[in-house]
Amino acid sequence: MTKIKNLILSNPGKKPIVYDIYYTTKNERLPIVVFCHGYKGFKDWGAWHLVAKAFAEAGFFFVKFNFSHNGGTIDEPIDFPDLESFSNNNYSLELDDLDRVIEHITFNSDYEDLIDDKNISLIGHSRGGGISLIKAEEHPKIKKVITWAGVSDFKSRFYIGSDEFNTWKSEGVSYVENGRTKQLMPHKFQFFEDFKKNEERLTIRRAVKHLQIPQLIIQGAKDMAVPVSEAKDLHRWNPKSKLIILDEADHVFGSKHPWKIKKWPSSLHKIVKFSINFIKDNSHN
Repeated sequence: MTKIKNLILSNPGKKPIVYDIYYTTKNERLPIVVFCHGYKGFKDWGAWHLVAKAFAEAGFFFVKFNFSHNGGTIDEPIDFPDLESFSNNNYSLELDDLDRVIEHITFNSDYEDLIDDKNISLIGHSRGGGISLIKAEEHPKIKKVITWAGVSDFKSRFYIGSDEFNTWKSEGVSYVENGRTKQLMPHKFQFFEDFKKNEERLTIRRAVKHLQIPQLIIQGAKDMAVPVSEAKDLHRWNPKSKLIILDEADHVFGSKHPWKIKKWPSSLHKIVKFSINFIKDNSHN
């Protein structure tokens, strides 16, 4: 298996993206899987490396990356040394980042003999699930989309009209404590302003209702961050989708950061198997 970490994707006038690729060389071109991390996440969080390895061994060209404004840097892609960048992140930037990754992989001469550039699946965790669903609806190269504890609605997370929201609007910045690093992570009000400007595009319900490709929704019943009702909403908006609810699973499917052992987290191995089988199954194409 080939693993190449911390590659740099640069575009003029834009922040660079750090990404990893995992694959096993075979005679045929490999279908691509692109993984999107969630809020306060990064490509090296927890046991995502085990996920990448499993997909590579199953015959995929697996890509995981840091969103450009997730708070990491080229030199320090783990955790959040650049909180100023984090404060300037928004959903539109993340959609643009995902587009940049897709275009970079599919048009890169280094990969052209390895990949099937017309067979791309997206997997998104949590907030990355919402980003993946929107991109899957609008990008013609995406053939399947999978969400792990994926959010169903961005707007509700702003708590519009609440005292908290009004204070954020008047002060221009709000802070959320990172429970693990104890950093106070800033959000500038531009985050909401960008959402309002692009609300139609950023409405996950709209995207899911218009999906023309196979969709898998995986959710843990013990998820304290994204309730099961959101997974059920996603499924209701696209009745052709497949919904799997794991009774024992939490928001991160038994993982934590750092994950230093070779043993799989309790539920993560299950959802990886479900996801690999879903992508390989041609019956719903």
